[in-house]
Amino acid sequence: MRFSVGCEIGYDLQSQSTLIFNISAMQGGRQRILSERLTISPDLVADEKTAADSGNRFVRLTSDPGEVRLRYEAEVELAPLHNEPESVDEVPVAKLPLETLTFLNPSRYCPSDQLARFASRQFGNIAPGFGRVTEICNWINSEVDYLAGSSDTTTTAADTFAMRAGVCRDFAHLGITFCRALGIPARLVSCYAWQLEPQDFHAVFEAWLGDRWYLFDPTRMAALDGMVRIGCGRDAADTAFATIYGSVISQPIRVWSEALDGDTSAQWTTDAVSVTRS
Repeated sequence: MRFSVGCEIGYDLQSQSTLIFNISAMQGGRQRILSERLTISPDLVADEKTAADSGNRFVRLTSDPGEVRLRYEAEVELAPLHNEPESVDEVPVAKLPLETLTFLNPSRYCPSDQLARFASRQFGNIAPGFGRVTEICNWINSEVDYLAGSSDTTTTAADTFAMRAGVCRDFAHLGITFCRALGIPARLVSCYAWQLEPQDFHAVFEAWLGDRWYLFDPTRMAALDGMVRIGCGRDAADTAFATIYGSVISQPIRVWSEALDGDTSAQWTTDAVSVTRS
């Protein structure tokens, strides 16, 4: 399917500031950018760089005080890969690809060492594989309330576990944390999400199973087949859509994702979906 995605972001700069954005769709694998355009107002010189390790695409600009606005728009084609869940196994740590090992470690928002005992007790007796990660998502969806404003930029998965409330990134962080505690590499993915209401940047996670990354969304709020990846990393610290050095006032953000073809009435809620770059 093809999707039209994009965003409009604005800031009132109170002093000279440097802004780093990660809002461009990723390129590669089963996600193909057909066209895209980035407009910056005023017409500032911007540095653009694609990270070799993650594929995240960064835009950096510096501006004097005043208003700065960005508009990103793209047409992206996704080719989802559907596998039978029972055929997708976990991989022993001894046989994991070396590049996935980073995603076994605790990170700023995913203190897997702190929740290891609970993860082992709650999920340790479930047969390893795709089904176990699905059960992790089921538990989060059942036991954690989706509550706007219940968390902030300091909230970790341990906080979400204690409060039993959060937003999409908190749900994803908790899923990542439980997976890592069980020896399953997991990473955060930011995306444009088709059928998400209201529209916003969305956070989900991927777990390494079999020979690839598989996508999971514990919120169950959007269509897995319609998630256009923006960035991936250990947690939200690696995937923020904007990182700001300076004094600014944020303006309202507009995000959109629209299906351009295919059966737009369908909503894939199954977790047996992978749209990978590998």
